[in-house]
Amino acid sequence: MGIIFKQSLKNTFFIYLGFAFGGINTLFLYTRFLDDEYYGLVTFLLSTSNLLMPLIALGIHHTIIKFFSSYLTKVEKDRFLTSVLFLPFLVAIPIAYFGNYFYQEIGDYLSVENPIIKEYTFIIFLVALSTSYFEIFYAWAKVQFQSVFGNILKELYNRVVVMILLFLVYFGFISKTEFIYYLTGAYFIRMFIMMFYALNLYMPKFTLLIPDNFKEVIRFSGYIILAGSAGAIILDIDKYMIPGKESLVKAAYYSVAVFIGSFIEAPSRAMLTILQPLTSKTLNEDNHEEVASLYKKSSINLLLISGLFFVLINANIKQLYKLLPDEYAGGVFVVFVISSLKLYNGLLGNNGAIINNSKFYRITLPISISMALSVYFLNKLFYYELEMGTDGLALATLIVIFLANSFKLFFVKTKFSITPYTNKTFKMILIIAILYLFFNFWDFPIENIYLLKFPIHPLINIFLKSILIVVIYLFLIFKFNISSELSNLFKKYFK
Repeated sequence: MGIIFKQSLKNTFFIYLGFAFGGINTLFLYTRFLDDEYYGLVTFLLSTSNLLMPLIALGIHHTIIKFFSSYLTKVEKDRFLTSVLFLPFLVAIPIAYFGNYFYQEIGDYLSVENPIIKEYTFIIFLVALSTSYFEIFYAWAKVQFQSVFGNILKELYNRVVVMILLFLVYFGFISKTEFIYYLTGAYFIRMFIMMFYALNLYMPKFTLLIPDNFKEVIRFSGYIILAGSAGAIILDIDKYMIPGKESLVKAAYYSVAVFIGSFIEAPSRAMLTILQPLTSKTLNEDNHEEVASLYKKSSINLLLISGLFFVLINANIKQLYKLLPDEYAGGVFVVFVISSLKLYNGLLGNNGAIINNSKFYRITLPISISMALSVYFLNKLFYYELEMGTDGLALATLIVIFLANSFKLFFVKTKFSITPYTNKTFKMILIIAILYLFFNFWDFPIENIYLLKFPIHPLINIFLKSILIVVIYLFLIFKFNISSELSNLFKKYFK
């Protein structure tokens, strides 16, 4: 776990730094510098581009991670990389052509409830294209076990750019329309930076020859593209469906709650960034013991870190919402549901990487399609028919992902005879549950302190309560020796 832990720590730092910028943008700047309608528009455009991205990428970013380590010579690796690099254009060019040809019809369809969407429809394709090739070159760097720079670009770069652009809007240097155009350009700049970095790490000798197992590569990409497209629906269908029934403003409110709830997934994203290629390598080497070891260690460490932020967020959520405009209130349930799902994802460790990079990868397709269909129809039921609002969207996501994750646990147990759990797992769950139940219903009795009409008493409450939670949480972690990696790290720097 050495290389994993070191790069995970660096990645976690930059992800949370990105979340800090994103939190300022989402909770304060977007809500004050940009009209709610335009905030909802940005949310819709980016979410819809995320739905399109897996189709354009053709699953090549997953394909690179799975197959690169299986080639033993540079000639084979060069054939593989150059053969898959330009495949996304086979999809991107037809989409661009037909998208341009039917632009009027597509724009009319997307803008039934919100006409402002129509003139920005082309942004969806541009962001999807740039994001696709960014992910491909990011995977290119990952297989060289260099994930930190790409992680900075993925997690921090866009949020810093958004902050700069929001201030430019506030001070009148650019308009709200120009904000969207400049943000789109920033995605392409990020793509080119990632491309130059990846090629600097590994420059292949470009060739027209294809690898011997090219049919297998294409077959895997075909499965992953369908699975990835279906998987993207789970993540962004909510924000896509809201403008079909309500105003874009509602999408902005929901986006804030989802952002807050997603805060705890940073450790998972950080660790899985390096775990994915490493898991693929151990599977290609048929190293079953190392796969089992990575599974257990990743699960307990992700549960440990995610659990801390789960308690911090949900124990302070009511105070946090006091800092936002009144219109954003009411998202407490959404935050709890999303954060619970992210906690469960952490509990799974590198489960998804094991399935995706094994010979059983085909199972990801029926799982993803079932999830996509289920969440769509449950959204229709809860949101449109039962009128449960955004709580219904969150509940639909909870049901679908909980069942899918449970199936993945069972599947890996059946095929590999391994589970991610140890006796420490249940201790960790008990610690998280007790601290959550205790601190969720208690606050410091601090009220009505304002600075220039801004309420600072919630900030004081959050700060004091968070310190208390962290101290108790870390004491229990070290007391029960939950993570040997964390204990060793602590002994190394605090002898």
